[in-house]
Amino acid sequence: MEEAPLPPGSSKPHLEKLTLGVTRILESSPGVTEVTIIEKLPAERHMISSWEQKNNCVMPEDMRNFYLMTNGFRMTWNVKLDENIIPLGSMVINGISKLTQLSQSSLYSLPNAPTLADLEDDDEGNEDQPEKPHFDSRSVIFELDSCNGNGKVCLVYKNGKPGLPHDTEIWFLDRALYWHFLTDTFTAYYRLLITHLGLPQWQYAFTSYGISPQAKGASPYSHEEIMGSQVTEVRNQ
Repeated sequence: MEEAPLPPGSSKPHLEKLTLGVTRILESSPGVTEVTIIEKLPAERHMISSWEQKNNCVMPEDMRNFYLMTNGFRMTWNVKLDENIIPLGSMVINGISKLTQLSQSSLYSLPNAPTLADLEDDDEGNEDQPEKPHFDSRSVIFELDSCNGNGKVCLVYKNGKPGLPHDTEIWFLDRALYWHFLTDTFTAYYRLLITHLGLPQWQYAFTSYGISPQAKGASPYSHEEIMGSQVTEVRNQ
């Protein structure tokens, strides 16, 4: 068995540790229902080695340790509103087999869409932000989460191949193919993911334009009501 959902209300010690206790918080929240974790087997070391050899990149140690605990992560939760069950939260980290390198063909191919070269020319540096990833050989980019079609969270090797673990950062690529810095490390990103509870389009909180009114309107609660002060606490640590 590769993966199986755990029924609501059930828990296992290693999964409780993996979710930083957020499962209990959600299950005790009014209106929240069907908190579900898809339990996945740990990745085997040879799977990580094969990924590294195939991509000529060394996986960061914290990310390696994560995959040795669970080969990917998926947690969802719904809310009940007027007797209707509404899917709301979704937290995902791709398994190793889906940790694939981004290429032009894997991005949003639309008629008359700008080429990756056009996007490079349009990319203006910002002294207050780390250097943005490049779509050419200067950066190597892997998809961690497709964000339900609202963008892509990516592991970025900043200095091309061979990819070294200390050269990695986590970035969000929005639907317009603009980059937004998230965290320096995989562990820091994972904490952000859990803290934001997988709310729709939460990654856009790290963009200049913020979360869309449509995403905020999808929930019977505001993002702030559900998350409370958790985001502030994570950012300050």
